[in-house]
Amino acid sequence: MSSQLHGILPALVTPFDSDGGLDTGAMEKLLVRIYDSGAHGVYVCGQTGEGLVTPAAVRRQACEVALRNAPAGAQTVIHVGAAGTAESVTLARHAAKAGATAISSLPPAGAYSFEEIHGYYSDLAAATDAPLLVYFFPELSPSIRTLDQILALCRIPGVVGLKFTDFDLYRLGEIRREGHVLFNGRDEVLAAGLYMGANGGIGSFYNLIPRTFVAIHAAAVRGDWANARRLQDTVNRLIRITLGYPMMGALKKMLGWSGIEVGEVLKPRGGISEEQWSRLQAELVADGFTAETFAGGGEA
Repeated sequence: MSSQLHGILPALVTPFDSDGGLDTGAMEKLLVRIYDSGAHGVYVCGQTGEGLVTPAAVRRQACEVALRNAPAGAQTVIHVGAAGTAESVTLARHAAKAGATAISSLPPAGAYSFEEIHGYYSDLAAATDAPLLVYFFPELSPSIRTLDQILALCRIPGVVGLKFTDFDLYRLGEIRREGHVLFNGRDEVLAAGLYMGANGGIGSFYNLIPRTFVAIHAAAVRGDWANARRLQDTVNRLIRITLGYPMMGALKKMLGWSGIEVGEVLKPRGGISEEQWSRLQAELVADGFTAETFAGGGEA
């Protein structure tokens, strides 16, 4: 099944209603837009989807909505990371039973040793038959530091590869040399990550301009690196503007601007003020990004 894992998988924003429950209608609209843009699947309830602060019942519901709205052949990867192993295993078993293409998990948050993190992934991989993507994100889990440690996680039975959220593309290439499935996790360097051998990408800004990310992947597949670089420059202009503001709040505001209201971010994360949104909106428009840009999924 690992051969199915490839391409562009937006790290899906989770839409919430005013009570913090799942806004099913908004999620379905977002999924339609993403799949109409040509995306190969979605990554549900990860960091961008606020999974770690979302109640387990809402996460299970989001998993079911994503799978119910997946077209034939789409890849639905469910992030099951949680505060403790027992909850992660419960979420993993639910996702596998529901029909997820694969499961994934951030390393457990906290001052855990590499041996403890290895044990966590071993327990998670043994809990289901679903392929498991581990998650290399050194800013969140500095206990995973070396290439040997990454490869040791990839050798756990049931692990098929990883999401690689780092700018060290030399290391990315070395992991791919070992034959593991690898998704580029830094939106800013998708084209470069694909050039170095990544099988695809998973990212936050894919929610806003999925068509552009799909076009970067298509250009990479046909070896049209000049076009991939041109499209990456468009992506990075959007990222550069947005990172001047609280990112998650900004993403949700931009989706609302485009016609899909996805609610507020969950606390303790802070949102974006109306004054900040007004300034961000003006900067976006000045650089050519409009509500219509996002409603159409970006340029191809």
